[in-house]
Amino acid sequence: MKYAVLIYQDERMWTEATADERAAFHQAHTTFDEAVRSRAKMLGGEALTGVADGTTLRHDPDGRRVLTDGPFAETTEQLGGFYLVEATDLDAILELCELLPHRYSLEVRPVADMSNATDWLDANQG
Repeated sequence: MKYAVLIYQDERMWTEATADERAAFHQAHTTFDEAVRSRAKMLGGEALTGVADGTTLRHDPDGRRVLTDGPFAETTEQLGGFYLVEATDLDAILELCELLPHRYSLEVRPVADMSNATDWLDANQG
């Protein structure tokens, strides 16, 4: 099963971190990466730039595109990065996530198998 691990944090956590705290964060990600590569399969992952660099795309009721600089919603935590991991089950990925810094909020979500999109859409309407 493929899982997306979404990493949320208050951006100030990084900008206000000391050099030692930043080194500890880097080490935790390295440890996570090595553990995934030995016990599961790393499919990808990236850090994201700050929310001020983002653009939100929506459509108004008439279908016109509306672009907004920055995030769509005001939140205390922002999406800071993600991993895409193939693991045997949810318990396995949750165990691996324990290696990431505990100051993060992590959302672990199964990736939908879209190899047959029509079947997936039929099963997930509602």
